[in-house]
Amino acid sequence: MAPLDPHSFTDSTHPLTTHISLSLYFDFPSSTIHGAALFTLSSPSSANTLSLDTRSLVIHRILTPSTLSPIPFSVSPSPDPIKGTRLSLSLPEDNNALSSFIITFSTSPSSSALQWLSPLQTFNKRQPFVYTQCQSIHTRSIFPCQDTPAARIRYSALLNVPRELSAVMSARHVDRRLPVSGEGYSNFLPGGLDSLWCSETRVVEEFDMNQPIPPYLFAFAVGELGFREVGPRTRVYSEAAEGVLEAAAKEFAGTEEMVRQGEKLFGDYEWERFDMLVLPPSFPYGGMENPRMVFLTPTVIKGDASGAQVVAHELAHSWTGNLITNKNNEHFWLNEGFTTYAERRIVEAVLGEDRAVLNIGIGWKGLNDEMGRFKDNLEFTKLKTNQEGVDPDDVYSEVPYEKGFQFLWRIERQIGRPAFDEFIKKYIATFKFKSIDTETFLDFLKANVPGIEKDIDLVLWTEGTGIPPDAYEPKSNLYNQILSLANEFKLGRMPREDEVADWHGQEWELYLENLPRVAEASQVLALDARYRLSESKDYEVKVAFLQLAILSKCRNFYGEVEKTLKEVGRMKYLRPLYTALVQGNRNDEEKILAKRVFAEARDCYHPIARGVVESVFAKHL
Repeated sequence: MAPLDPHSFTDSTHPLTTHISLSLYFDFPSSTIHGAALFTLSSPSSANTLSLDTRSLVIHRILTPSTLSPIPFSVSPSPDPIKGTRLSLSLPEDNNALSSFIITFSTSPSSSALQWLSPLQTFNKRQPFVYTQCQSIHTRSIFPCQDTPAARIRYSALLNVPRELSAVMSARHVDRRLPVSGEGYSNFLPGGLDSLWCSETRVVEEFDMNQPIPPYLFAFAVGELGFREVGPRTRVYSEAAEGVLEAAAKEFAGTEEMVRQGEKLFGDYEWERFDMLVLPPSFPYGGMENPRMVFLTPTVIKGDASGAQVVAHELAHSWTGNLITNKNNEHFWLNEGFTTYAERRIVEAVLGEDRAVLNIGIGWKGLNDEMGRFKDNLEFTKLKTNQEGVDPDDVYSEVPYEKGFQFLWRIERQIGRPAFDEFIKKYIATFKFKSIDTETFLDFLKANVPGIEKDIDLVLWTEGTGIPPDAYEPKSNLYNQILSLANEFKLGRMPREDEVADWHGQEWELYLENLPRVAEASQVLALDARYRLSESKDYEVKVAFLQLAILSKCRNFYGEVEKTLKEVGRMKYLRPLYTALVQGNRNDEEKILAKRVFAEARDCYHPIARGVVESVFAKHL
């Protein structure tokens, strides 16, 4: 076997899947999806076996499409803790040119990609809800696949759901209609489900993705959904709950201007539509860049349009990450470093240079903090990492985002913005719809910017640990003023109200992030008494303040900490708050609080977020 990806059983000598036709039956009472799918390979397979990735799936049968004869298969007896279970197809010797096959399968209620919400866990409290989060290696828990970004796929899908619900996908919506007997591959569904397919209580939502995407961008959500139009190619979807849609539509009203600015900077928008879905609060990320249907946490709805910066990041992925993708997670910076750079260029064009500098400044502080987090494992302070035997969810951090950004910003400063803009456009045009590695990027850089390796130590930047000496802290009058006020807090002076009168969430976030990690409890109480930061509607501000309160042993705010941990599932907030409660020589009171809150809230977290909190506990408890 020649591995293609440290997180996949895919063999580089085998043909890759190019298209998957899915027929999926959603059984909400059992939190299960029953599926049948036709897989088409890039070329006939002459190997004796073909390996696919699965996790927590039941494989019922595998058939040849032409004769419906069974293809023998086996699953590895014990799952790999990171990669899951290998599904091996034993290809018949008398048919060594297999180019397609049908698999029938069922998911498990414990699928790591899926979160099934009961009606009580939704905004409306009326209907159930299910959604996906497949990045980095969780698509394999929905259907068998070569779950590596190197294997780009097109797909079509028939989603059979209860008629009172509707569905969205990272694909073009074709139709919503009554089910048709035998359509797609529904007649191959296990357990007699083919007869239930046409029940009068069901409806079929049909989708098609005709552009090749990495498997982690496969996405859907099913629930009681509504939408608002916010631009010529943008709708905002969410649960059809009073106030949620209106708030989201207002927050993201400027999306079309960002798309236009992105096109000016990076070339045509290739995905036709840029729709967004605001998910329930348990969504574990700020956003997920699924093509045509970006998923967003409701915590980005802040009431002042500043949440649009998260949208700018997911939009930027439309060029860097979705069009050009890292070959595997060891080169994740190619997705996120480029996208962070592109996001900040869009923010600068739409919201101004000061706003972009604050964004860079918050990232700079985050990058320096990550150096402390990984001080005992410096491998993950590199851009190009070795992730053999490593769960990518465990080492997810700001390093690929912020160090990757700093690397590209360093190149821009060296050759000038106009030249770098032309370079990026050529890079995107050259590699669009391809998955590449760091070496491919560096070769392209050196070929198009002759002598760049003499001016910038490319090896140090991509393979070295820590922050290179030619990284750059941003500067602006506003940025410098905020840092100066944060330094004065150490001397006991709070900012005056006239000094912060024009501040929004981002200014407060930068201020709080630059305060000492521990302060006098009296100072923390006084700061909150004046500015009510613990009650902020901006979770970036609220969580930064609560983290300071915990580390400063200011127990007055533990009720707010508990409330926050129970009302949101975004890992960006869970990780620092739980870590602050349990790390170091924390008192038993904090550790007991952390364990109790997690026990009560864990079922409301997405499986990926649960795993992150459990890893925090494993490290500190």
